[in-house]
Amino acid sequence: MLIKEEMPACPVATTVALIGSKWKLLIMRNLLARPWRFNELKKDLDGISQKVLTDSLRLMEADGIITRTVYPEVPPRVEYALSKLGESMRPIIMSMEAWGLDYKKSKE
Repeated sequence: MLIKEEMPACPVATTVALIGSKWKLLIMRNLLARPWRFNELKKDLDGISQKVLTDSLRLMEADGIITRTVYPEVPPRVEYALSKLGESMRPIIMSMEAWGLDYKKSKE
């Protein structure tokens, strides 16, 4: 988790520090649709290790981008969802998706 004093002066660099990794962006992409459980994310994100997924989810939760809800069931059920702050990234991620689609079309 970045504290205010550790944040870069540049706001773009701050955004990259919070969500700039490949896996964090793909986790957020999934969470835009609905809440996901850990094993669902692990299966869907081809190539991610359990450690990287765990670390990414913990950092994103600490930074306030996602929420982690533990349901009092046996066995416990845990779901991850975008927080209000994470949800505010929706237009940016959707713009990235649109740009990627346009780029792919231009290469056909």
